[in-house]
Amino acid sequence: MHIHILGICGTFMGSMAVLAKELGHHVTGSDANVYPPMSTQLEAQGIELTQGYDPAQLDPAPDLVVIGNAMSRGNPAVEYVLNKGLPYVSGPQWLADHVLQGRWVLAVAGTHGKTTTSSMLAWVLEHAGMSPGFLIGGVPQNFSVSARLGDTPFFVIEADEYDSAFFDKRSKFVHYRPRTAILNNLEFDHADIFPDLPAIERQFHHLVRTIPSEGLVIHPTTEPALQRVIEMGCWTPVQTTGAGGQWQVKLLSEDGSAFEVMFEGVSQGVVEWDMTGQHNVANALATLAAARHVGVVPSMGIAALSVFKSVKRRMEKVAEVRGITIYDDFAHHPTAIATTLDGLRKRIGDAPLIAIIEPRSNSMKLGAHRDGLPESVVDADQVIWYAPANLGWDLAGTAALCTVPSIVSDTLEGIIERVKSQAQPGTHVVIMSNGGFGGLHGKLAEALK
Repeated sequence: MHIHILGICGTFMGSMAVLAKELGHHVTGSDANVYPPMSTQLEAQGIELTQGYDPAQLDPAPDLVVIGNAMSRGNPAVEYVLNKGLPYVSGPQWLADHVLQGRWVLAVAGTHGKTTTSSMLAWVLEHAGMSPGFLIGGVPQNFSVSARLGDTPFFVIEADEYDSAFFDKRSKFVHYRPRTAILNNLEFDHADIFPDLPAIERQFHHLVRTIPSEGLVIHPTTEPALQRVIEMGCWTPVQTTGAGGQWQVKLLSEDGSAFEVMFEGVSQGVVEWDMTGQHNVANALATLAAARHVGVVPSMGIAALSVFKSVKRRMEKVAEVRGITIYDDFAHHPTAIATTLDGLRKRIGDAPLIAIIEPRSNSMKLGAHRDGLPESVVDADQVIWYAPANLGWDLAGTAALCTVPSIVSDTLEGIIERVKSQAQPGTHVVIMSNGGFGGLHGKLAEALK
C-alpha cells in the first residue's frame, strides 16, 4: 500500500512513517521544512521526502493520505485531497487502527518530559528483555530510532495533548487507549488551540476515561491540575510519585545525578546516571512505577536507568571548542527552561552559563508565556533572546524585566558575535529552541574555533 504523509518531518508524523515502512507499506511524504534529526532518520529508512505541498506529489494518487495536525484548510495539498476525494486519515487514528490494536499500550502524557520519560520507559523494558514497540517524539540515544513496531505486546507511546488534525480537534492521546498511563505534569500550553488550562484538563480527563479498570494511572502529588483531572472521575487504580506519594526519592546529589528510590517506604536501590535536574528524577520515578506495572521489578529498572542515555536535543552536548561547551536543548516553555537551567547550574557550580533562547513554539509566538520568561532564566549568567521577524510581541520589554543581563538579537550573526565576545574557556552555552534554529549550533561552534 502506498501511504503519503503530509507534514512528515514533525516528530510524531516522522515516527509514524517509520512504523508504516516497517509494516511493509511504500511510504512517501512532504513537509514545508525538511530538517534533521527527523529528515536524516527518514532518509536512512529509505522514505522519499518532498519539500513543499505542490499537489503534483499526489499524482499518481496514493492509496491513503495521512494528514498531520500542522496542515490546515487552504494548504494546496489538503485542498487537492478533498477535491479529488482521496482517502485520508489523521496520524493518531492510523496508529490506533494499524499499530496499537490489541497491544498493552504504556502512554506518557504531560506538558513537560514526555519524550524523555517515554524514552526511559522504552529503555527499561528493553533492558528487561521485553523488546517493546515504541513511538517517541525524539530520537532516544539508546535506540537511535524514534519508533519501532517491537515483537511483544508492549508498546510505549509519547502521548501528546495537541490536536489530531484539522478535521479532528481531540487530543492525539484520546486515540491510544493505554492500559498504563503516566501523567507527568500539567500546565497551560498550546495557546494556539486551547483557550485556558481547564480546556486542557478536560482533554486529559477524556484520556483518563479510556484507561481500563485493570490498568494503572501514575501521577505526581505536586500537580494541582492533575488532581483536578482525577477528581473529575477515575475508574482505574492510581499510584502517586513525589512528596507523600507511594514512590519517593532521597537525593544523594544536589544535581539529581544520584538518588535512592523508595516504594511504599522500602528502598529499591540507587540510581547513578548522567542525567541532571529534579525534573529527570521525577521522570525516573514515574518510569519505574509504569515498568513495575508490566512486571519489571524496580531493582531491574534502576539498573537500566543507570545506563540510560538521554534523547537527542535534550541537554545534548553538541560541541566543545576551546574549553567552551555548547548544548542543544528543546525547552520552549518557561517551566522547562527553568528546570533545565537549574539542573545544569547544579552540575557546573559557578562556571559561566549563557542561555540562548528562540521563542518559536506557537504559544511563544502568541506571547502566552511571556510573563513567565524573566523568572525562568535566573540560573543563567546572561541570556541572549532571538527575536525573529514574525514575533508578534515586544520581546525587548520582556528581556528588560530579567534580573540577569539580557539582550535581544534579530540575527544569528548577532548572537554569534555576542557569544564570541563573552565566552571564555569554562563557559557553558545552552541553545534552546524547538526547531532547527537556522543551524546556530554548528555555526557557533565553527565561529568559536
